[in-house]
Amino acid sequence: MAWYKRRSAGIVTSRAEQNESPEGYWIKCPECSHIMSQRELDDQLRVCPKCGHHHAMNGLGYFDLLFDGGDYARHDAGLRSGDPLDFVDRKPYPQRIEAAERKSHLNDAAVSATGTVGGHPLSIGAMDFSFIGGSMGSVVGEILTRAIRRATDEDRALLIISQSGGARMMEGALSLMQMAKTSANLAVLAEKGLPFFSLMTHPTTGGVTASFAMLGDFNLAEPNALIGFAGPRVIRETIGRDLPRGFQRAEFLVEQGFVDFVVKRPDLRKTLVGLLDQLFEATPAETSAETVGVAANGRAE
Repeated sequence: MAWYKRRSAGIVTSRAEQNESPEGYWIKCPECSHIMSQRELDDQLRVCPKCGHHHAMNGLGYFDLLFDGGDYARHDAGLRSGDPLDFVDRKPYPQRIEAAERKSHLNDAAVSATGTVGGHPLSIGAMDFSFIGGSMGSVVGEILTRAIRRATDEDRALLIISQSGGARMMEGALSLMQMAKTSANLAVLAEKGLPFFSLMTHPTTGGVTASFAMLGDFNLAEPNALIGFAGPRVIRETIGRDLPRGFQRAEFLVEQGFVDFVVKRPDLRKTLVGLLDQLFEATPAETSAETVGVAANGRAE
């Protein structure tokens, strides 16, 4: 019977010594359920290698992708939100800001930087959904406005990468003022004849869509990005009928003329460099989507 009994304790390994994957190491694609590591996803520019689904990428990731050699100067990292309304929902607004800072390692839901792309000077403002849903408050509006003014003052092209659930309710009317603030500064940029590229990623909704996101000289979007003002459920209930298939997705908006073309993330830098090359070789009167070879179906020729 001794064959079937353990007479001494087995090998015991402490939990600290166990070879376990850290929490969040593995990720499942929401489209095709393919399971991959975070490292593998990052190596693929956060695009699923099986189905091509575009997972969210933060602003700093776009900077590394787009700027020549990943070399750029970051700006406005010291700006932080106040609490002008003493807003409290489930927790005070300052506590919500602190939690978002710890989670995202950002000062707010937007980052800005300058550098060169294909040798062309460019100012970029990029939003980040991980910070309170990419909501646009006073700091986001200020960061993007400074990115616009930097482009205007330094004769740079401008790119804004949108990724937002809309205006930040904790700041009330102050957040809504950012719509007018950014749009007015874009008008100054346009008067100077400098190009503005707007890249809409998933999701781009609310006041962001209703202001600067749709004001680009070139409106680009990532595949299958949700782009709209109100959500599909609200619209369906308002008009009382079913919506077209793919409603408010990037490909649908290309067909309706709201977006110039859809660009896959691995092709984004090449597309942007190509547009900049043609724009800065063309005369100001020629700088439009039609003259740089954007076809009616939304593909760059």
